[in-house]
Amino acid sequence: MTGSEVSPSFRLAYVPGVTPAKWVRIWNERLPDVPLTLLPVAAAEAPGLLRAGGADAGFVRLPIDRTDLSAIPLYTETTVVVVPRDHVVAAVDEVSTEDLADEVVFHPLDETLVWEERPGKPAYERPATTEDAVELVAAGVGVLVVPQSLARLHHRKDLTYRPVTGAPESRVALSWPEAETTDLVDDFIGIVRGRTVNSSRGRAQTPAKEQARAEEQAKAKAQRKPGGGRGGGASTGKSAAKPSGKGRAGGGGTARAKPTKRGKPKRRS
Repeated sequence: MTGSEVSPSFRLAYVPGVTPAKWVRIWNERLPDVPLTLLPVAAAEAPGLLRAGGADAGFVRLPIDRTDLSAIPLYTETTVVVVPRDHVVAAVDEVSTEDLADEVVFHPLDETLVWEERPGKPAYERPATTEDAVELVAAGVGVLVVPQSLARLHHRKDLTYRPVTGAPESRVALSWPEAETTDLVDDFIGIVRGRTVNSSRGRAQTPAKEQARAEEQAKAKAQRKPGGGRGGGASTGKSAAKPSGKGRAGGGGTARAKPTKRGKPKRRS
């Protein structure tokens, strides 16, 4: 592994819809001396940023070319359709892709879903971004199918969304350059995977914590040594010894074994 020895820092890229706050909080608790910088990046640009060394690791949307990138899939998102609140779709719990056959469905240029066959009718032009497509949905021009996190990211009071069955799903992964699996990258992998701070694969303890832990282990070891408390070997030997015959007997047999005193013989008259 390689890593910077001077002024270490960690750069984390993330694509729209991903919320890294929980992992960043744990990072700051465990590695307060290593600043973490967040880098928002478009989904299509995230792999290139990692390859160019612009970030140490990043949350990306699969699929990506894994020729020189490692990736750990984390979760799969629900796919939803974004519609105006007064749209007929808003009255049901979910819809299928077939239900959208008569709708104008926008496919923005930054779309993250991989379709074999896109639903609905295509718009005259493809919006440049998902955010632009949401604005068009609000104008009542068409609908938009996206991962649920993007629907939440671009939430508007006049819009709502419903799950879509039969649509592709978006998977989010943690990715990093395979040749640059540094100690800090491994630290962040451990955080994302839920490793505890004392995990054997987690980051090494700081010197102060290592010393405290060593002292606790030495103390526990001393307490486990034989003879350190009552009930040691000497007392065990005494309890195993045979009782002495000189002691007071518990039954009547020993009492009968004592010799009786003979009285003086009577003198003859």
